[in-house]
Amino acid sequence: MKKITFLAAVLLSAASLADAGRVDVIRFTGMIDPMATQYVKRGIRAAETDGVECLVIQLDTPGGLDKSMRDIVQSIFASKVPVVVHVYPKGARAASAGTFIALAADVVAMSPGTNIGAAHPVDMSGKSASEKVTNDAAATIRSIAGKRKRDVKWAEQAVRESKSITETEALAKNITDIIASDIPELLLKLDGRPVDRDKGKTTLKTKDAVVKEIPMKLNEKFFHA
Repeated sequence: MKKITFLAAVLLSAASLADAGRVDVIRFTGMIDPMATQYVKRGIRAAETDGVECLVIQLDTPGGLDKSMRDIVQSIFASKVPVVVHVYPKGARAASAGTFIALAADVVAMSPGTNIGAAHPVDMSGKSASEKVTNDAAATIRSIAGKRKRDVKWAEQAVRESKSITETEALAKNITDIIASDIPELLLKLDGRPVDRDKGKTTLKTKDAVVKEIPMKLNEKFFHA
């Protein structure tokens, strides 16, 4: 009887693992640059190949290059798997270009003690960009926020007025969807969540997901640094 019970337990465990979802995670800290673009694109390709429930991008950035930001936004929109941006860890921010990237995600999550916003464009000297550039950035962020059904008015204020808000304020304004301290808490809160995709809605199954971390390659780290 014990052997039969043990065998049943093994079979149940194997079945549970087979049914468990998979989640890929990439972590990016620092300026948004070409290496950030390469890393995110590689992460998305890997997630698509793995057939995961979602890709989580843990992000902490003060901003960066406009072209790199736009390349990342386009890659997120084109992703065949849902993309979650998690502003992480505590004390992190998704500022400037990071705001655009976060708002482009299917799901936005923020750790306690984080903030998002202050997205007014600046030139290479750090001075406020021209009205033409600002208008272009404002239109871009309105489009992104509108696609993801987020607060378009606040998104534009983040560009034109450098508005920045905390994670709790972002939750109240429908800028973020989830407040989670770490990956385990994030996966619990993502589980069962419906996500709008171009081909219709999908429901995330992440409660018992197997997590695979995709680190930056050495050359990506070197050129990013």
